[in-house]
Amino acid sequence: MNVTVQKFGGTSVSDERSRHRVLHHIVRERETGRGLVVVVSAMGRRGDPYATDTLLDLVRTNGNALSDREKDLLLSCGEIISAAALTSLLNAEGIPAVALTGGQAGIITDARFGSARILEVRPTAIQPLLDDGKVVVVAGFQGRTEEGEITTLGRGGSDTSAAALGAALNAAVIDIFTDVDGILTADPRIVKDARQLPVVSYEEISNMASNGAKVIHPRAVEIAMKAGVPVRVRSTFSDGEGTLVTYSESARSRPGWTDRTVTGLAHFLGVTQISVESDQGASDLQLQVFRAMAMNGISVDLINVMPSGVHYTVKDQDADKAASLLRDLGFRPKIRPGCAKVSVIGGGMNGEPGVMAKIVEALTSRQITILQSADSNTTIWVLVSEHDMAPALEALHAAFGLHLAAQ
Repeated sequence: MNVTVQKFGGTSVSDERSRHRVLHHIVRERETGRGLVVVVSAMGRRGDPYATDTLLDLVRTNGNALSDREKDLLLSCGEIISAAALTSLLNAEGIPAVALTGGQAGIITDARFGSARILEVRPTAIQPLLDDGKVVVVAGFQGRTEEGEITTLGRGGSDTSAAALGAALNAAVIDIFTDVDGILTADPRIVKDARQLPVVSYEEISNMASNGAKVIHPRAVEIAMKAGVPVRVRSTFSDGEGTLVTYSESARSRPGWTDRTVTGLAHFLGVTQISVESDQGASDLQLQVFRAMAMNGISVDLINVMPSGVHYTVKDQDADKAASLLRDLGFRPKIRPGCAKVSVIGGGMNGEPGVMAKIVEALTSRQITILQSADSNTTIWVLVSEHDMAPALEALHAAFGLHLAAQ
C-alpha cells in the first residue's frame, strides 16, 4: 500500500508543455512518500511522429506486409520512446528515474499478438528500484510472452498495464490521467450541461466504459476491482482530484455521493439493426442465425429473441457480411443501418419502478422512436436512429436530473 501507480495518456506526453504537467504531478505525488510507478502511452495521436496510428500508417505505406508478431515489435516502440523521454526529463530535474519496457516490468502475456491478454505480473524488477527511491517509468500497452516475444495489449492497453501493475504491487491508488477532469454524466461534446461525478462504483464505470464512454478501458476497471485497488480518473491539466472509482459500499460513504437512480449515459454510433423472422416459424432459426454470426467472427449486441425470430445489432462494417450470410441460409433479413445505441446506467435502478417509463416519456416528448431495447440490473439500452442520438442523450440527461450532479 506504499505505492502509487500513475498512467498518462498520449495527449499528456505529446509535447513539452504537457510533459511538464506530467512532471508536476509526479513531484506532487512523491511528496506523499509513496513509491511511484508511472505508465505512459505513445506520444500524441495519428499524425504525431510516434503515435500508434502513425506507426500503423507507416506499415500501410510500405507494403502492408508485416506479420502480427512484427507489427507488435513496431508498435511497442511508441511507448518505449515516451518512457525514455520522460525518464530523461525526470533525471534532468534531479528526480532519479529508470525506464522499463512492459516485459522488463514483469507483464507476462499470452501470444495473441495485437490483442494479448495478461497472464501474470512479476514485479520483481520494480520493487528494488522503488526501494532505491527511483521513479519507475513503464512503457504501457505491452508485455512479453514466456518465450520473450514482445506483445501489445490492444486498444486501451496502457490503462490495462497500469491496473495490472497496481494490482500486483497492492498499490494505494491507480491514477489515470487524461485530458478531462474526471468521469462525466455524459459526453460533454454532445450534452453541454454534463457534470463531473466525484465518486462512482467499479460496476457503474465498467458499464459506462463498456458502452462507449472512453475515459478508461473496461478491462482496467475489472482488474482494479478484483484487486480492490481504488482508481482516480483525473486531468493532467489541473490539480483537481477527479473522480474516485471504488466499491459501491465504499462509494456511498464518500463526499459527493448522491443516492441516484441513474449515474450517467453512454453511447455508440455505427450500429446496424438486423431483424430475422421465419415465415414457417422454424424452431432452429435462432441457432442458425447466431451460429452463422459466431462462425464468421461477427460480434452481436442488443439481442432480442422471440419464438418467431430475432432482433440484434452488429457494427456497420459487419452488416453487409451478416446480411449475405443470412440470405445464404434462406432468410430475408431486414437491415436498418445508421443506428445508435444509447445506454442509461446506474446501480440505483435495480428494482426501482418507473425507470423505463421515464425513458419512454423523455424520448417520446422529443418525437424520438425507440427501435429496440434491452436491459440488465444496472443498464437499460435503447436503439435509435443516428440523427436522434444527440437529442436522445439531451432528453435523458434532463429527465434524470443528471445536470444537477455534484461536482
